[in-house]
Amino acid sequence: MKKIFNISLIIFLILFQLTSFAGEKNYHKELITDWSRIFPDKNRNAAGPKFFKYIIGKKITYKDFIEFNKLYCAVSGSLIDPNSDSEFLFIEETKTQKKICGNYYRCCVPCSCDLMKYSETQKMKYEFKDGFKEFYVLTIKNPCSKQDFPNRVNKDYFCDGKKINKSEVYSLDDRIVIGLLHNGKSCEKDEIDFVKSHQVTGSYCELRNNTPLENLDAGMGDIFIKLAR
Repeated sequence: MKKIFNISLIIFLILFQLTSFAGEKNYHKELITDWSRIFPDKNRNAAGPKFFKYIIGKKITYKDFIEFNKLYCAVSGSLIDPNSDSEFLFIEETKTQKKICGNYYRCCVPCSCDLMKYSETQKMKYEFKDGFKEFYVLTIKNPCSKQDFPNRVNKDYFCDGKKINKSEVYSLDDRIVIGLLHNGKSCEKDEIDFVKSHQVTGSYCELRNNTPLENLDAGMGDIFIKLAR
């Protein structure tokens, strides 16, 4: 009798696990499947804003929103491996210039540097399936009047004339939202010190961010910088 009970328990646990796995979303697969819908011309250069617009337009929970936003680089527009770790950094808040600390999922090291120098963050409130949530988003200023708008970026994704193309990207206060700053909050002094002394966000980013634009050949090179500066 005990043996039969143990076998039944094992079968139940296996079926429970299979059901749980079947019910889990495959966020990465969903983005790959919808790639051609997000980027009709297949040009994802610096088009993190297209991912953000696509994700926030879905009828999803806040958890889903968080998970989707771990899977693309806001700077380059490329997909990120689902098992990637995040980078801890700080971004200046648009209205206060305070440093807001958080985590950023990036495709390569230079993207963190570009983000810290050329983007800002602000708090956003949005209603998901499970209610209203507040979070910090990453933004860049309206690039649509630029004479040197990078030609490797699809301008139609971002702009409608000199205005932001709100049917293609999400905007706040005439700034384009390029992605999510995960776990965003006001920085403590020791957190700022950590970022500044870190091998990547400290010494490497200082070197990159002081390199002339024409000499940049890593990450997105000058593409995102021309778009965001």
